[in-house]
Amino acid sequence: MCFQPIAQAQTTLVEINQLQVERTEGSVFLSASLKFDLPALVEDALHKGIPMFFVADAEVLRDRWYWSDRAIARQARHMRLAYLPLTRRWRLNVSPTEIGNSGLGVALSQSFESLPDALASIQRLSRWRIADAADVDFDGKTHVEFSFRLDVTQLPRPLQIGALGQADWNLSGNRSQRLQPEGAK
Repeated sequence: MCFQPIAQAQTTLVEINQLQVERTEGSVFLSASLKFDLPALVEDALHKGIPMFFVADAEVLRDRWYWSDRAIARQARHMRLAYLPLTRRWRLNVSPTEIGNSGLGVALSQSFESLPDALASIQRLSRWRIADAADVDFDGKTHVEFSFRLDVTQLPRPLQIGALGQADWNLSGNRSQRLQPEGAK
């Protein structure tokens, strides 16, 4: 009897080079620097006018010894990147909620001349408000879990089916950082 190995799709890793959590009087902010290259299939789909959706998630958790960690705050940033062939420009929409086909809702839109410029904007998160300062203790018992991924659930249905099991559609990364007291470094 011969067993065939099960094929698994490898994930293209998103490197999170810098992750910084900063506390001000009223808010907690997250800044991050990401590094990744788009897989060839994703870039080809973008050039054909199919928008790609990226999601950055930040969750502030409080350690508990008797149960799973308690979620203090959770924020998401949804990004839609699309190529506009008539103008030959790239459009990036950023929203705190999922961007649907019925409309963009409340979203920030930016236009770029080239794909590398648009990707540079996606790969840099600066002073993103993730929680109220009153809710978060910087005492060493709280940590932030940050993740970034390509959201294939928002692709057109035929692409979702084709993306199953293909490594080119798996783009993700995550990192955790403990919040230390203000004076300790």
